[in-house]
Amino acid sequence: MTGPVVGYVPGAWDMFHVGHLNILVRAREHCDRLVVGAVTDEALHAAKAKYPVVPLAERLEVVEALDIVDEVTTDFSSDKLEVWSRVRFDVLFKGDDWRGTAKGDKLEADMATVGVKVHYFPYTVHTSSTLLRSLLSER
Repeated sequence: MTGPVVGYVPGAWDMFHVGHLNILVRAREHCDRLVVGAVTDEALHAAKAKYPVVPLAERLEVVEALDIVDEVTTDFSSDKLEVWSRVRFDVLFKGDDWRGTAKGDKLEADMATVGVKVHYFPYTVHTSSTLLRSLLSER
């Protein structure tokens, strides 16, 4: 007998926007339990060489307020095996901007070692935190 499918969506969730909402709504449709990871400020800086605009505590609070989210956890690393060891999800959801890239290939290989599938959703190209950040800096 198989149990409920646990889905996991990692992200910065900085300056929460419709692209973030889109991936969470789509993920919710593909699992029984949705866990969302908010990546720490330090891990984001290590990965992107910039800090988020919104502090971690506030990003966690925003995502926790969504009815479609069952649980929120802090994601401390770009190594998703670390968070898998705590959450034990069955499928990891990412935007398709990762598909076919070195980081996407590594993610898929890492997740395969623990039997986790990586499921991609279309990236919302017209809205992103990077775009919002650039618009704010122009003002």
